[in-house]
Amino acid sequence: MQQQSEHNRRAFLEQMGLGFGSVALASMLGDDAQAAPQPAGLVSMAPKAKSVIWLFMIGGASHLESFDHKPLLNKYAGKTIDETPHAGVLKSPFLENERVVAFDPNNGFVRTKIYPLQVSSAPRGESGIEISDWFPYLSQSADDLCLIRSMWTEDSNHGAQLQFHTGRHRIDGFFPTIGSWANYGLGSLNDNLPQFVVLGTPVADCCGGRECHRANYLGPQYDGVPLNIDPINPLPYAKPVEGVYQQEQDGQFELLRKLSKITTQKYPEDEALRARIRSYELAFRMQTAVPEVVQFDDETAQTQQMYGLKQKETKTFGQQMIAARRLVERGVRFVQVYHGSTGGAGAWDAHGNLKAGHSKLCKQTDQPIGALLKDLKQRGLLDETLVVWATEFGRTPGSQLGNGRDHHPYGFSVWMAGGGIKGGITHGATDELGFHAVENRHYVTDIHATILHQLGLDPHSLKVPGRQRLEKDFGHVIHDIIS
Repeated sequence: MQQQSEHNRRAFLEQMGLGFGSVALASMLGDDAQAAPQPAGLVSMAPKAKSVIWLFMIGGASHLESFDHKPLLNKYAGKTIDETPHAGVLKSPFLENERVVAFDPNNGFVRTKIYPLQVSSAPRGESGIEISDWFPYLSQSADDLCLIRSMWTEDSNHGAQLQFHTGRHRIDGFFPTIGSWANYGLGSLNDNLPQFVVLGTPVADCCGGRECHRANYLGPQYDGVPLNIDPINPLPYAKPVEGVYQQEQDGQFELLRKLSKITTQKYPEDEALRARIRSYELAFRMQTAVPEVVQFDDETAQTQQMYGLKQKETKTFGQQMIAARRLVERGVRFVQVYHGSTGGAGAWDAHGNLKAGHSKLCKQTDQPIGALLKDLKQRGLLDETLVVWATEFGRTPGSQLGNGRDHHPYGFSVWMAGGGIKGGITHGATDELGFHAVENRHYVTDIHATILHQLGLDPHSLKVPGRQRLEKDFGHVIHDIIS
């Protein structure tokens, strides 16, 4: 009898959806697995940031041609690492202490010739932090950046994309992502928009796919909600079905609200039911709120030009950066932006033609990101918005295919800005060749822990009954970079 009642309730909610579709609820309607209830009172300290904009470069951007300039690569170009005074990097204890897949020094790094730097670099801003010439617009905000040059991860293939978002190796399975943990731990700032929004095309399924912005065992209500930058159809399946007028939908939704109240009173312990009802209500409100976010014509001509909307190579990413700014202005907690999706490993995967590929990708992203930082700052939003630029790993000091670099998980760079993070500083370092992170080394979840800390959350408080998390899952807050 109870099973029949559940079937009737599910059928009723599905029929009353009227085009709300997959906004934040289709996965709930298709999966009644027990989801973790939203915790209460997890904010354990005064937050320094309200929102996060997470910029992820898919494929593995070269740290050597971006934020970790190593002039010795030019000096020893054409030699193997064993033929330089720095052969010791291949005997580092780090290689033995970390689980990195497919490391074969006899077949790889020893025989590979050191590849010279493909772009110049120079000190920027009053702080003098060194940034590649491929980032002229971002360099103008150098004094707002914190470059972290000592990241490492475990996966030497593109499963590292998933690992950067969850902290776990792909062979361990799927786990909640950083955006989902932030969504899970914080209350809403805007009841008309989702708290975790995804812009851009996700990574390929072979590298994690949608799992890079999903909540797994926390429950689908904490997943990232994909948003298009198309003002006609910004949210897939989020508009009423054809032939349903606004007045008719309003009446039907009011009926749904009344019946939902009756049903929740009858089934007060049904968390899945309450989650579905909340999602329908959110989806209904989003029909008006979301299209307004991507109405870029509302921006001044100066702003559109600043973000690169008038140029073909920067238009798409520029629109995503404006949308990200508008979302955090409206109280969205976590905006995750993908760049470089190709349906495969990612455009930043520079095994060959690194100079041509990276210079093109930097041109697509540099002006929009530089504009985002300036725009946030002039609007007084940078202090409360934490911007993160990340990629799954770096690239090898040695060459591959003659004019490219291979995957490199042992040492790479990310940067952070705003949200209570010190600006105009570098933290951590790799060795002379950019091979190993050797100073203030940080596993990827240290970035997660720092983000959550700035949002007012203690990472260790984010636990779910019945779920065992490892110490590495929590990460360690990087206190040295916090102002």
